[in-house]
Amino acid sequence: MGGVTSSMAAKMAFFPPSPPSYEVVEEAATGALVLEAFPRRENVRVVKFGTRRGSEIVGVYIAHPMAKSTILYSHGNAADIGHMLELYVDLSTHLRVNLFGYDYSGYGQSSGKVITLLFFLGLFDSFDPSTPLIDIIAQPSENNTYADIEAAYKYLEENYGTKQEDIILYGQSVGSGPTLDLATRLPRLRAVVLHSPILSGLRVMYPVKRTYWFDIYKNIDKIPLVKCPVLIIHGTDDEVVDCSHGKHLWELCKEKYEPLWLKGGNHCNLELYPEYLRHLRKFISIIEKSPSQWQTLWRSIGGVEEARRSVDCFEAPRMSADLRDKPRKSTDKQEQLKFQGHKLSNVETVEKSRISFDHVAGSQRNKENHDKSRKSVDVHFGRTRKSLDWLDKIRAR
Repeated sequence: MGGVTSSMAAKMAFFPPSPPSYEVVEEAATGALVLEAFPRRENVRVVKFGTRRGSEIVGVYIAHPMAKSTILYSHGNAADIGHMLELYVDLSTHLRVNLFGYDYSGYGQSSGKVITLLFFLGLFDSFDPSTPLIDIIAQPSENNTYADIEAAYKYLEENYGTKQEDIILYGQSVGSGPTLDLATRLPRLRAVVLHSPILSGLRVMYPVKRTYWFDIYKNIDKIPLVKCPVLIIHGTDDEVVDCSHGKHLWELCKEKYEPLWLKGGNHCNLELYPEYLRHLRKFISIIEKSPSQWQTLWRSIGGVEEARRSVDCFEAPRMSADLRDKPRKSTDKQEQLKFQGHKLSNVETVEKSRISFDHVAGSQRNKENHDKSRKSVDVHFGRTRKSLDWLDKIRAR
């Protein structure tokens, strides 16, 4: 039952870009791995590493010569590190941090565990021993993403000597799931950043009041266990993951930091707001102090009470939009693309670096698959809602 549920959840929750936005090739002269068709940068290293579940993960490490912290970035849905690379480089440059981004199993060029199915003699009328074996690549799943981020963290430790105390876990959208799962197991983390986070997978689709056993990414239950400072960033007009998700998670934080509620921001344009980078830079400058120093500074700028007053931007929680809603056109002015003295070349560059839950690949083939999948999702969640209503009635007796 658990396996069937996980498989169903994976089909409804994960939309890896097809085809991937990049290929990994080896330079003939140096033997170094590079992302094909992307500019070669001296401070960007492409790496591969394995997980405990048998996947081979592709990651990119961006180094900064003045870095005191390293961001381990878990990206959103329907994106891969090719889409995210420009944003990764910009964040490393302007925040003065090292940044390590990776693709989940089944995303980009990260492969799932290969399972070989053998043809047994007598299964068919004729059997040819030379028949190629059938390789099935494991689908993206909740447990695979937990193993993926764990392997990325260990890679930082073993290959770059990065200490737990110097790591900032950054989770965007669905990436908030693996981020919080790892954060609960690392008591000495420097900090956590949650960007348009979810309370849980089911709560994105249906405003349930309790956690059910078949739910995925139960962030609502995990965030009280995180011991380091937590910054939450959410757009007030997010129609994919309602802003109330960020508010509720912030209220449950043990070590709250002033949240950033971006007025008018939706699910995939928060990086365009000047406040986004300013707030991140301020947060990092404070948490890079000693624990006693950052708590003193936090209290000196108004502390929790001032941040609590800022949540009046929220309306009553509404049911979030379907995960597969087609992308929305941003109405933001191009002037918002400035990153503190740095202006991105054009909107297209930014779009590549911040695809998230509500983005679906633009090919006609994906559109057809999308339409079929939507019908499947509607059926599954129609049944789920009926089941939940039935359970609530039983409990009320």
